[in-house]
Amino acid sequence: MFRDEKSSSSQVSLHCSDPPPGGDSSSTTTDSVSPVPNSYDSLEGGSYPGEHRTPKTSSTTLTKHLAQSVLTRSTLWLTFLSSQPQPQMHSAGSHTKLCSSVPPSVDEAKQAPPFGYGYPSMQPAYQQGPPPRTDSSPSHCGYNQTGMSQLSAALGGLSGVPELEVEALRPVNLLQERNLLPLRPLEAPEPHLSADLKKANCSPNTFRCTLTNIPQSQALLNKARLPLGLLLHPFRDLSQLPVITSNTIVRCRSCRAYINPFVSFLDQRRWKCNLCYRVNDVPDEFMYNPVTRSYGEPHKRPEVQNSTVEFIASSDYMLRPPQPAVYLFVLDVSHNAVEAGYLQVCCQTLLENLDRMPGDTRTRVGFVTFDSTIHFYNLHESLSQPQMLVVSDIDDVFIPTHDSLLVNLKESKELVRGLLTALPGMFFQTRETHSALGPALQAAYKLMSPTGGRVSLFQTQLPTLGHGLLQSREDPNQRSTTKHLGPATDFYKKLALDCSGQQIGVDLFLLSSQYSDLASLACVSKYSAGSIFYYPSFHHVRNPAQLDKFRKDLERYLTRKIGFEAVMRIRCTKGLSIHTFHGNFFVRSTDLLSLANVNPDSGFAVQMSIEESLADTSLACFQAALLYTSSKGKRRIRVHTLCLPVVSQLSDVYAGADVQAITCLLANMAIDRSISSSLSDARDALVNAVVDSLSAYKSTVSNLQQSGLIAPASLCLFPLYVLALLKQKALRTGTSTRLDERVFAMCEFKTQPLQQVMRMVHPNLYRVDAMSDQGALHLSDCVVPQPHLLHLTAEKLTREGAFLMDCGSVFYLWIGKCCNQMFIREVLGCPNHASIPPNMVSETLAFVRCFQDAAGFSLACVLIIHTSFFQYLVEDRSESAFSYYEFLLHVQQQISK
Repeated sequence: MFRDEKSSSSQVSLHCSDPPPGGDSSSTTTDSVSPVPNSYDSLEGGSYPGEHRTPKTSSTTLTKHLAQSVLTRSTLWLTFLSSQPQPQMHSAGSHTKLCSSVPPSVDEAKQAPPFGYGYPSMQPAYQQGPPPRTDSSPSHCGYNQTGMSQLSAALGGLSGVPELEVEALRPVNLLQERNLLPLRPLEAPEPHLSADLKKANCSPNTFRCTLTNIPQSQALLNKARLPLGLLLHPFRDLSQLPVITSNTIVRCRSCRAYINPFVSFLDQRRWKCNLCYRVNDVPDEFMYNPVTRSYGEPHKRPEVQNSTVEFIASSDYMLRPPQPAVYLFVLDVSHNAVEAGYLQVCCQTLLENLDRMPGDTRTRVGFVTFDSTIHFYNLHESLSQPQMLVVSDIDDVFIPTHDSLLVNLKESKELVRGLLTALPGMFFQTRETHSALGPALQAAYKLMSPTGGRVSLFQTQLPTLGHGLLQSREDPNQRSTTKHLGPATDFYKKLALDCSGQQIGVDLFLLSSQYSDLASLACVSKYSAGSIFYYPSFHHVRNPAQLDKFRKDLERYLTRKIGFEAVMRIRCTKGLSIHTFHGNFFVRSTDLLSLANVNPDSGFAVQMSIEESLADTSLACFQAALLYTSSKGKRRIRVHTLCLPVVSQLSDVYAGADVQAITCLLANMAIDRSISSSLSDARDALVNAVVDSLSAYKSTVSNLQQSGLIAPASLCLFPLYVLALLKQKALRTGTSTRLDERVFAMCEFKTQPLQQVMRMVHPNLYRVDAMSDQGALHLSDCVVPQPHLLHLTAEKLTREGAFLMDCGSVFYLWIGKCCNQMFIREVLGCPNHASIPPNMVSETLAFVRCFQDAAGFSLACVLIIHTSFFQYLVEDRSESAFSYYEFLLHVQQQISK
């Protein structure tokens, strides 16, 4: 179908904003969709005639090989601490592959509150230290004032190293320094590259490495005791995206990498791949530059000028005509669901956003409801009103009719609106308490299999009937043992794998006031590349905060971009190897991630090792290619390329450490360890990661004779972030964390992009009652103040202040009892502090909206004087965890052993 769009010359367009939800503005005329192919492995899209292909290892052979290779390990080190990563079976949400099982030439198209809520009544966090930092302090860490020349000599004379990197290595005494936080939110470190390469490099918001200086060898990496990995946000919303339509998508003949800004042109007719170093010919068509309309300048083509581009793919990248946007909503209508009141909100939000859902004239939609039976809805355009069809045989579910349950949204829109208006009242008097969730999902699978698409599942309780029924496994007295973090049955995983094979993604909305075994239910989304949303204690009257969050999440969910029948592969420079993936996906052929649906809010992480020395190269490159079908029916390939320098000195490795990326990768690894081993093992491994890295730095790099706990400036926040991780619901100990809430927190760590994870781990805290316009950002119609970040401790709170905490998906506003009444009146509309309702929810705080606009994410809600505020004060002692100062002493003690 794309052949008609090709022209004799290439075309490129720079969108000032992202394409409309789902892709480009044009639509396809193909109305029929062929059955979903069983495997994308068979498609050799874009390969050269006669090119030799190494046979791929079958999934069965790989599974056997993996099973035979798993080694029993009693050590508490994380995987990256071993000299060679051990192959292991992938657990839910992650996948470990055998290095070099398949060559990289296979094409993508194949496929609890702290003690005391008081103010500074707690012990001081530090025993001693220098005077507090002033607002004018320029540094992001308060360093010991060692002279630059003395430091350079102590570090072995780093001649030629930029001042920024020397600064990153400056030793910091963590036990003495009180003010480690930067004045503004921490930004990604810049790699030490030439100005041209920096300008061309991929945005750290899209592609980020734990080390911005890549060690030359695995031995050097092992000495640093730091993890090597990538964090990727491949489908994020972009303000500018070069979209290229070309007869020829230029790729390396050997490794199949896409041409990018970091290749080298030997002359006008030859280019060398920056990943495998093969010399390739420049196609004739590539000699023409559609932007400048000139000939003979291939190095000025948009593909070579931009590290993030999107290609309009040809039919070579298809196994069938691109599918339409197909949406199926599967709704729990049992008594529990009706009593919770979610159905009214869900249907109303759907009604308000029907016209904003991504798609075109081919978009299809359907509805299934369930309690102890399954209800289908005939929405054929010839009917005057929707017709309910009930299937009571849940042991052998069948589809009552195949031609009118998934209907064209444009043609049947009035019937769809009528159904959504009537649904809440249809089950208002129900007394049916059972839930046949498994059979309902089986029905959804059968209904969607011919086309693929997205299933949106809304569930409010444990499944109690039919396949996939579950029993309660939570004992409140045994929460500290952290049992049952894995699924109780493989039913939901097997169903998810079937769905993935048919290009069906399942998104789960769990709105429950009781234990619902999310550890089991989540598998249906994990392995089908879906999303998971959880609203504990949901009730439309008793919990307005969760109601507001559900409404806003659902609106974003319904209107955000979506990609269908997607696959993604990450390639890297020869000598580097990817061995473990984290996120929601299914690995279809060892290193190809199958993503039935892809959305702009999902992130992925990978762990890497260095298999061969990189001594012969000065640069290492990484490339992620995402092949997907837009909601407009266009087959597209989004390509991101990242370039980083290779270093041979240990000091340079530390200088390039990205502490936030390291923290996020370790969080993913710790979640896997919690499930495969135990929570205590995972916690010990996180502490060991801090101990080992600081110990290695002290013994090998920092030759200065200093006492205390010394860290390089690049890692000065590492102990703080790890302590914050240990206090998160996913990893904390004690009996206050419900099992479903712990599992959901684990799911979020595995699937959220880095910026969101870091706000969950270590929120940003500001004082907002005395802000000024000094240094403020001016964004469109509002001024965004830039107050300074505060440490997350009650020591920073005052009775006279108001403090805003940004946790990513929610804001907390804490108001001191003696706060200025004018501020309370103007911001909250209340006459004084005593009149502020407990746990107030607000959507109208203008200055908070400005904060979220500047941060670039959608605001869920603002909770006023909420008790949850205090659980994020991670520097204070909590129910079963150290204060920050106590944690530093513990780390120092471990290093001294």
